[in-house]
Amino acid sequence: MAAGYDRGAGLERRLLGDSRGLLCGLARGRTLEIAVGTGRNLDRYPDGVQVTGLDLSPGMLARAARAAAGAGRRVDLREGDARRLPFPDASFDSVVCTLALCEIPDQATAVDEMYRVLRPGGALLLLDHVEYARMPLRLFERRRAARRGRPPRRRPVEVAVERGFAVERHDRLVLGFFDRVVARRPA
Repeated sequence: MAAGYDRGAGLERRLLGDSRGLLCGLARGRTLEIAVGTGRNLDRYPDGVQVTGLDLSPGMLARAARAAAGAGRRVDLREGDARRLPFPDASFDSVVCTLALCEIPDQATAVDEMYRVLRPGGALLLLDHVEYARMPLRLFERRRAARRGRPPRRRPVEVAVERGFAVERHDRLVLGFFDRVVARRPA
């Protein structure tokens, strides 16, 4: 997917505006970006934010390294799984995940890991597709999930609340098909 991943950037921007910039602009201190992909967020972080980017794909990480160099930003890029983060407890001030939680087979485990690596009071910044709430799209979602052998995607805000986060802001975008979430690990 790395080679063609950025093809939808124009459509994404028309639909979601600068949601990536809004969320990345809220990151502070040591920040972990889950599923950094091709590095589309790397030029959106404020100065002084120390970004660690994680992705399963070496191809995505190679593109992210080029994006970081183009943005003049030093980024620690690591290959890894969001469901088993290779970092100690409470090691980040912010965790960012944009348009990737929907592709992680076990959303709850990934969000548990995000909680674990955030320091108390740290920010979780999410943007993602959500479970379809209305028929017939709900049936489409269930069939898609069954083909992949996993449960249907869930609303990111619901998963965050269930896993212990306190939601500060929740915006439903594009007729409710996307959630933009700012949440905190309680202090």
